[in-house]
Amino acid sequence: MDPIEKAIRNAFEKGDPDDRAFRERVYRSAFAALDRALLANPNVTVEVAMKRRKAMQAKIAEIESEFLPAVPGAAPEVDLDGEIGDRAPSSVAPSQPGGRVEPSLGAPGEAPRSRVLPVVPDIIPEGSLPPSAAEAALAGSPQVSPDRDTRRIGRRLPLTAIFFGVTILALVGIGLWWAIQSNAFKTLEQLGQPPAQTPTVSDEDYQPEGAPKLSGDDTQNRNWINVFSPESPAQVATPSDAKAEVMKDESGAFIRVTSGTSGSAVSFDVGQGILEQIAGKKAVFDIIARAEDGKETQMSVDCNFGELGDCGRKRYVVGNERNEYLFDVQLPAKRPGSAGTIAINSDFDKQGKSVDIYEIRVSVTE
Repeated sequence: MDPIEKAIRNAFEKGDPDDRAFRERVYRSAFAALDRALLANPNVTVEVAMKRRKAMQAKIAEIESEFLPAVPGAAPEVDLDGEIGDRAPSSVAPSQPGGRVEPSLGAPGEAPRSRVLPVVPDIIPEGSLPPSAAEAALAGSPQVSPDRDTRRIGRRLPLTAIFFGVTILALVGIGLWWAIQSNAFKTLEQLGQPPAQTPTVSDEDYQPEGAPKLSGDDTQNRNWINVFSPESPAQVATPSDAKAEVMKDESGAFIRVTSGTSGSAVSFDVGQGILEQIAGKKAVFDIIARAEDGKETQMSVDCNFGELGDCGRKRYVVGNERNEYLFDVQLPAKRPGSAGTIAINSDFDKQGKSVDIYEIRVSVTE
């Protein structure tokens, strides 16, 4: 027996071979097994695969023909080699030459009948197996076509989307209710409170009327520590667009600083030793300066004392006369890790005006 036929008949023994649906499942399983075997063997060519598929198709059709009823019609001619022809029946004497016989498939006196070769689904695409009794009964029942209206389909929302939508709406509603209950949308006037003043934030100390002055006795009695003098111009650092030049006239020696058009400041070093002396105390800094002849200007001062902090921005109107420009700062009791700087911008309005610096000094208040 052919291996394909043997495998199919062994499968028939595990079920009801008279059930058309069962036989169809067996055929499909056999054909799927053949496809897997062909795919697993890379040496099988396309021609060999087609031949094996056709051989299985023929074997399945031969097996299925055993389960089909005989129908009236022309009997096929069967030669001695087992080939089936489509010729019409003819009465041939038993002694007819050629070795061909006409088998009688019916009872004596009945018209000749033949068996119809089956068509296996998904293997022979021209047709399908005859419908079973259950399928024939269902064929007469009314058919319900699926809803193809895209407008109704578009209106159908998944249950999860509906749930999330309702949850979000509920959260928004709770938030609005809380805001209303907490008077979040009411102004201070509606709540019966006076309107708040608009805050102004500024770290700049502007003194348009001039710098505070120390009395003569207070100036003389203070123990001043020199931070800068024109004799030590190396303590001055100028950016690329600023300049500093040591000069002298009848008022004494000074350094004329001119800030750049970008507003960059000229820096004066404050030694680490000086910061150690004033750490933890209230220090009073004194900048002795004047504006360039006939050019009153606004001078701004910034400090950077490292670990000891800064002094904020100070701004003074500097006139033509030599004067003292003071500011004080409370320094924390820390040990400075490096030197600090005092940066002076000679022209806050960036018009190129200069300031003459005679001296920078500091003293402490106990």
